[in-house]
Amino acid sequence: LAPRRWLPSLGGMSDSTTTLRLRLVFASSAMLGPGKADLLGQIRETGSIAAAGRAMSMSYKRAWSLVEEMNAAYREPLVLSARGGASGGGAQLTPTGEAVLQAYRRIEEIAAEAAAPEIAALEAMLRDMSVEK
Repeated sequence: LAPRRWLPSLGGMSDSTTTLRLRLVFASSAMLGPGKADLLGQIRETGSIAAAGRAMSMSYKRAWSLVEEMNAAYREPLVLSARGGASGGGAQLTPTGEAVLQAYRRIEEIAAEAAAPEIAALEAMLRDMSVEK
């Protein structure tokens, strides 16, 4: 699933280029936002933490650090990985990882739909910067 970068309007999809970026900060100080969700999605697609990081222009070290952070924050790990070698290694989302990613994407959808009228009103108040350049 590709990250959702659209803003639904009351009548369906909008031509808006506005994006809604949602970061959840839990009482435990754990965080889940668009970057971690996108990383989980890329790991699911590529089967590799390194490949997921490359797809996001992120170093392997950064990608691995985010995976470790997410695995430590939840009761069960979100990503399982196997070292490379003869068997090739790789990574995959656990059922908990799939559930976390699916719930986050659903929260994004609900928030975008609920906020669409207010976001459209804010967009309508913006200055047209393309005319002023």
